[in-house]
Amino acid sequence: MDEDAFNMAVRKFLKEVGVTSQREIERIVREHKVDSGRLKLRMALTAEGTPLNHIVETEIDIR
Repeated sequence: MDEDAFNMAVRKFLKEVGVTSQREIERIVREHKVDSGRLKLRMALTAEGTPLNHIVETEIDIR
């Protein structure tokens, strides 16, 4: 495995996830589709054909 190529591919994926996720969070808040002043977020990372199932949860204040 080429470590540099692998590292760059992972970084590219994470950048895409970060940018698109931020856009979606901002869109949902702008469209006022949040019932309270807090937004509960949950991100699931899976990899097809592997047992990977990593969950990240947080809550952010949007007031």
